Amino acid sequence: MLQVGPLPDQSGYLLLLKSQDDQRVLPITIGHFEAVSIAMGVGGVAAPRPMPYELLHSVIMRLGGTLRQVVIHDVRDKAFIGQLEIGTKNGVIEVDCRPSDGVALAVRNECPILVTQEVMDQAATTLPPDAEGGTEGVID
Repeated sequence: MLQVGPLPDQSGYLLLLKSQDDQRVLPITIGHFEAVSIAMGVGGVAAPRPMPYELLHSVIMRLGGTLRQVVIHDVRDKAFIGQLEIGTKNGVIEVDCRPSDGVALAVRNECPILVTQEVMDQAATTLPPDAEGGTEGVID
């Protein structure tokens, strides 16, 4: 499950990635453009002309690849580190990315977004037992 919405102090946006195994969520602060793009992807809203994430998706497809998954695998200097795993005829290619860019691309490709156990242990927070389960979407 993922959700995206504005931070209470309006200094940016928050992307929440919820664990499928427990009540933990990984909060990632992201920018306005990335938040809008993720929300558009989740909502299936298409721009009149290709936006950067649609463009990247098209390039991957035209080159014969498929986005297999996005993995958030590290935290360095308080920044999350992600990678795209792209399947090609010659095997899987790993491409470094910002997690927000990876998520924006993943929601358009309906591919998994994974977070390593180490990152969850280091940076996730636990939801209270009475918190809503929620679904993918935009936080108002």
